[in-house]
Amino acid sequence: MSPTDAGAPIWLSEDDCDLDAFRSLVEQSTEGQLYPAAERVEQNVLIYAGDRIRELAVTPRGRREVQAELVRALLDGPGVVVLKGAFTDPAVVDSASDAFNSLIEEERSSGTARGDHFAEPGANDRVWNALDKVAVRAPEVFADYYANDLLALASEAWLGPAYQVTSQINVVNPGGAAQSAHRDYHLGFLSNDVAAAYPAHVHRLSPVLTLQGAVAHCDMPVESGPTLYLPHSQKYEPGYLAWRRPEFIAYFEEHHVQLPLEKGDAVFFNPALFHAAGHNRSADIKRMANLLQVSSAFGRAMESVDREAMAVALFPVLLRRKAEGASESWLRRVVAATAEGYPFPTNLDLDPPVEGLAPPSQADTLWQAVAEGWAPARLRQELQAGAKRRRS
Repeated sequence: MSPTDAGAPIWLSEDDCDLDAFRSLVEQSTEGQLYPAAERVEQNVLIYAGDRIRELAVTPRGRREVQAELVRALLDGPGVVVLKGAFTDPAVVDSASDAFNSLIEEERSSGTARGDHFAEPGANDRVWNALDKVAVRAPEVFADYYANDLLALASEAWLGPAYQVTSQINVVNPGGAAQSAHRDYHLGFLSNDVAAAYPAHVHRLSPVLTLQGAVAHCDMPVESGPTLYLPHSQKYEPGYLAWRRPEFIAYFEEHHVQLPLEKGDAVFFNPALFHAAGHNRSADIKRMANLLQVSSAFGRAMESVDREAMAVALFPVLLRRKAEGASESWLRRVVAATAEGYPFPTNLDLDPPVEGLAPPSQADTLWQAVAEGWAPARLRQELQAGAKRRRS
């Protein structure tokens, strides 16, 4: 450890990984009275009732207070929250599940099916870039799903505006083995040698660039292997260098918690939390979750997404829903999940600032098209022109 004059480390190494120090963090209790919007604490995890969150967040002030509590929970608290009943209409979840299953069958038939980063090949069915694929193939389903108010509330709380949604479908089949314990993107996807080359303040920065989430697409009793968590582990600064070490793996295996979920529940957690998908010991439950990785406008998403194609596919749906009386907030949530909300990087010779310090983003263009009722051909032309301006 290389300290500054004030004693804070500038560089971290595996030599800094101390299991006793780790224990002192993860063995603390989550104090429910510090989180008044929560319904209860279960296995050190904060459980929120979706309907109560909606009631509390109905005013701008109430929304900010709820978001502030979620941030405290993810940053300084257990690092994981469950939103019960995040999706109130089971038909919305079922329609999305049908779309996901169609993608799984399509990729299996074409021989392009993939595994994931932290499990053996064949243990599950994984669809990468499901966001893009569903938007283009089933835009009505996409709109109903990503108009969800609690997904937007949590994403905005942790990341602020112009967040970037990406999605992967994970189905752990009966008998599917558990993942290994890990931390997530960004630093969690680097080798220890590479991660150690980044200074300590980047280790502190990495978790706030991404929000991890999962939506349950079926009931998930414990025997089906819902995700394993180690509450409070996100606060351990050398954790990106510790999670592969045998003593930390053994500790996780002995002390993790595991909560059953119901269809429509959502879980959000700090990407620095030690976690892993569980072993599906059931005989007949194909445990499906939509894994949400939501990125800060200031970070880089893990997946490349064709948001121009998504915007073109969603635009007729947005116009039709607007004509049918959909609220502005509903429409804006779909736009936020669809289009790129951040205007940079760009070519400022071709794409100068407009009425401020930044040019319009792709999401600005899509929203203007919805608000003004553009023809689809005009939107395509404007999106293509915007993409051309952003290229050097």
